[in-house]
Amino acid sequence: MDFNAKIMEDLKAAMKAKDKTRLAVIRSIKSALMNAKIKKNEALTPDDELAVVASELKQRQDSLVEFENAGRQDLADQLKAEIAIVKEYLPAALSDEDLAKIVDDTISEVGASSMKDMGNVMKALMPKVKGRADGAKVNQLVKAALSK
Repeated sequence: MDFNAKIMEDLKAAMKAKDKTRLAVIRSIKSALMNAKIKKNEALTPDDELAVVASELKQRQDSLVEFENAGRQDLADQLKAEIAIVKEYLPAALSDEDLAKIVDDTISEVGASSMKDMGNVMKALMPKVKGRADGAKVNQLVKAALSK
């Protein structure tokens, strides 16, 4: 089943179950996918779809931090529920050990030896972990590995 078919199936199930939160999140993802398709002016690849869903997740995570800092626990709780739903459409996140191993392997692949090579490492690394690891966390691990 392709991604759009899964979204439509889940949308129908959420409507039947009268699950307003799930329905709103799925509609938001569907809308973001349609906007990306229109912007690109052609069908989205699976990587493009993954990037759109990851962007939806990132937006909600950023908002969650803002709501928690502002003391709006009611909105933060709602966003946590939405984040859990969005994560269902992303591949499983890499564990810290797996991510560290991929970082080390990529550094050896690129032949990086100092912080000057960070750009090359990140360029080679990000496609490998796309949608499965947070970019800031990857950046932090690469900096730590290159500064040894």
